[in-house]
Amino acid sequence: MKYKIAPSILSADFSQLKSEINKIETCQVEMLHIDVMDGHFVPNITIGPIVVKHIRPHTKLLLDTHLMIVHPQKYIKPFVEAGSDIITIHFESDHDDLDETIKMIKGYNKKVGLSLNPDTPLEKIEKFIEKVDMLLLMTVFPGFGGQKFISDVLPKIKEARKFIDSLGKTDKIDLQVDGGITDETIELALKAGANVFVAGSYVFGQKDYSVPVNEMRKKINIFNK
Repeated sequence: MKYKIAPSILSADFSQLKSEINKIETCQVEMLHIDVMDGHFVPNITIGPIVVKHIRPHTKLLLDTHLMIVHPQKYIKPFVEAGSDIITIHFESDHDDLDETIKMIKGYNKKVGLSLNPDTPLEKIEKFIEKVDMLLLMTVFPGFGGQKFISDVLPKIKEARKFIDSLGKTDKIDLQVDGGITDETIELALKAGANVFVAGSYVFGQKDYSVPVNEMRKKINIFNK
């Protein structure tokens, strides 16, 4: 199993976005998490495909695009064309057929992520898990950065890890967590079975981004021993 850190640009300085991305790239992270919100699915509005398009030429990092929007099918093609590598959709955004949306993303040869809010039971999406490349379990309710990690999600992370392993897909389906991830909460998520960690304000809220990234990496390395 590979462990990956995915800083979320939601907490970055958008007036200096190119510089922010360049700085985070030197920290040897594996992915860049991009939160897309439409003001309907969640009570916040962030960015669209045009921003991803302008990010793409400035980094070789995997662009992990998290769609927190009502009708994801309408925007799959624009985000693919903008340069997204992974497109994650929410189970709770049930205005589009989930199977069809998954097939659409795969049709563009992009990786598919499926996300669950903290209060959505894992059993709701068990039949879809083997069809995706990544399962994202939200450890906060989506919409705003800087929230506190919801520890009640830990049993669901454990359950998800057990289910993924039972499918024989330990190395093929990533288990990502997003929300309130710090050098402390990453330990909890690691022990529960997550292997991809989205961190926003914890990383971009510090002067030297390598410090929080290295702290998280230390916890991963200790856990891996």
